[in-house]
Amino acid sequence: MFTDNTLTPKEAVRLCALGMIARQSTRYSELAGSVRHFISRVAGPQIDLMGMSIELLRYEGLVEAIGGEGMEDDAQLTITEAGSRELHTLLTARLRPGTDLSKLIIALKMRFLDLLDVKEQQAQADLLLEMVESELARLLDLRGAFAGDGDGCHLIDWLDHDIETLETRLSWLEAFRTRL
Repeated sequence: MFTDNTLTPKEAVRLCALGMIARQSTRYSELAGSVRHFISRVAGPQIDLMGMSIELLRYEGLVEAIGGEGMEDDAQLTITEAGSRELHTLLTARLRPGTDLSKLIIALKMRFLDLLDVKEQQAQADLLLEMVESELARLLDLRGAFAGDGDGCHLIDWLDHDIETLETRLSWLEAFRTRL
């Protein structure tokens, strides 16, 4: 993790893989393809996100092979107790606002949120709400700094667009939080 307890790109991939295995035992080749597909659709093809080996999870004792050895014979993988603890740690990590990596991690959290108990799901929703509120406050402050620049300031238009998007996201998250 980064020093602010947010996930690194490697840990985002680890979260994706462990979440998929926690949902359902999966063959090595299916897992690698599913992880690559999900991450590239959310964050685009990024080499720093694709560099982690699924085999490393087995070596670290986070997953175990059933009915085979691993990659060489396309064994079925299942999550271990240590893997479940690691998944929990990754799912409950803090978020950095406004980065492509954060977008991926939010998508991963939403995909696997049901693997946490309801109280922890609510805490994660609160964390997302806090992040959006912080980002919204930052943009509103920035917009206020340029309010006197007149109608010719394209930055104001851009900020208004982003502010509207964040306000919509905030409303959605508030409704989502009440459904948990």
